[in-house]
Amino acid sequence: MLPKTSSVNEIYHLIAFLVSMNVVMWSTPVVKNIGLRSGHVDKPDARKIHSQPIVRIGGIAIFAGTTAGLLIVWWLGGFGVLSPEKDAEIWGVTIGAIFFFFIGLADDLFNLSPQSRLLVQSIVASFAWYKGVRIDFFTIPFGDLIQIDMWWLSLPITVIWLVGMVNAVNWIDGLDGLAAGVCGIAAVVMLIVSLFMNQPAAALLAAGLAGGALGFLRYNFNPAEIFMGDGGAYFMGFMLAGVAVIGISKTAAVTAVLLPYVILAVPILDMSWVILSRVLQGKSPFLPDKRHLHHRLLQAGISQRLTAIYIYSLTLWAGSLALAFSGFPSGGVYALGATMLLIYTTWQVWRNSIRN
Repeated sequence: MLPKTSSVNEIYHLIAFLVSMNVVMWSTPVVKNIGLRSGHVDKPDARKIHSQPIVRIGGIAIFAGTTAGLLIVWWLGGFGVLSPEKDAEIWGVTIGAIFFFFIGLADDLFNLSPQSRLLVQSIVASFAWYKGVRIDFFTIPFGDLIQIDMWWLSLPITVIWLVGMVNAVNWIDGLDGLAAGVCGIAAVVMLIVSLFMNQPAAALLAAGLAGGALGFLRYNFNPAEIFMGDGGAYFMGFMLAGVAVIGISKTAAVTAVLLPYVILAVPILDMSWVILSRVLQGKSPFLPDKRHLHHRLLQAGISQRLTAIYIYSLTLWAGSLALAFSGFPSGGVYALGATMLLIYTTWQVWRNSIRN
């Protein structure tokens, strides 16, 4: 076991990140070959953007890499060193993410119905709540900080949050590299915020996920060689939601309850808008269509690459606002830099839409 020092604690996070990234980058081509031989490919249709069949089980590599990074840290004794009192919560998020991965993989392989997916997702999220991954309270400013206990509302609110984020990430996975990039950026921001707020357990999970997502982006950015599928999207969505629950939202700060929503604003707002617009038109919220932000940008004549980069800049901008709100040193400077980047990418999107 490594020495229990502050600098070594940071090494645990680096180990999780690097192991996850390298395992994903090594295993993705292997998964791609398996997918091609077994015929597990995503075929083009009216809703799909790609024109050639592409392997859709890349989530296996993300799952393998992230869990490998976390298991290495566990083997080194890092779970207990980083945060002994949250050891059970780390396992709760990890096991819950594993279950969600297999739900998504089953959907990739067998095309489950929306109702059956939602039912199983709710059951697994309830299990995670039972294991300690739960939203127990929220903080409001009123003189001194006041924590309001959720009581019996803890279960439904936690399930809605976990299941909602899983599906929000899955829904933005409609463009080469989009979900992997957005989740990678969000995970890095959560890693930084969790470390700043002295939540090393949550930071460890974020580090592993960040490595996995960014490693997969090497093969998933346009033109994509492989898709993560529902397995990868479910796994990453649950990990992000779990990190928010056991780490950031548990911090005794006024802004803590808002930070996860700010960091994950892009997938949350995209899903909310799509559901609302479908319901207002009397359609099922589960009915696939082309109402998502990336679809609208493509319809405006924006290229896949610029669309992905623009949404990355939106995610980075939201993350920089979270850094500033959290009180992170020079957070305002980072927010200003991200704002300038967003202005530039917005101008590029506007210019290209005018040309087309």
